[in-house]
Amino acid sequence: MLFALAVATTAAAQAYKWVDKDGKVRYGDVPPPGVKATPMRRPSGTAAPAPEASVDPAKKDGAAKKDDKPLSPEAAFRKRQQEREDAEKKAQKDAADAAAKRQNCDNAQMNLRTLQSGQRVTVTDASGERAYMDDAQREQAIARAQASVSQWCR
Repeated sequence: MLFALAVATTAAAQAYKWVDKDGKVRYGDVPPPGVKATPMRRPSGTAAPAPEASVDPAKKDGAAKKDDKPLSPEAAFRKRQQEREDAEKKAQKDAADAAAKRQNCDNAQMNLRTLQSGQRVTVTDASGERAYMDDAQREQAIARAQASVSQWCR
């Protein structure tokens, strides 16, 4: 009886044919992953199981994805509508960010031009009094302005 069970099990197993990395033709009931295996013809009257290599790895452990079942037309429409709204919000945010960056660049360039023009530049000190920049202060301000231009005008 055990012999009959073993013969029935092997008769129901699917056999595959593939070429290994050395170019040799191989046969087996489970092809190695990453090879193009061809199912061998089965005896009539038995159904062939799906090859193990074609099973989605995410589904192999029984875990189902959220997108496995098809969406109803209404749900699909709502999903597309939400995606479109999200894309529009992202585009508006990107446009606002680009405009702010452009404005900051313009301000930094104008500040640098003013400092490099040679005109006397006034600053307000901690007590609120206005005073003219000396040469050392001007050089430090030019270095900061150049750094701002580099940051905003890329």
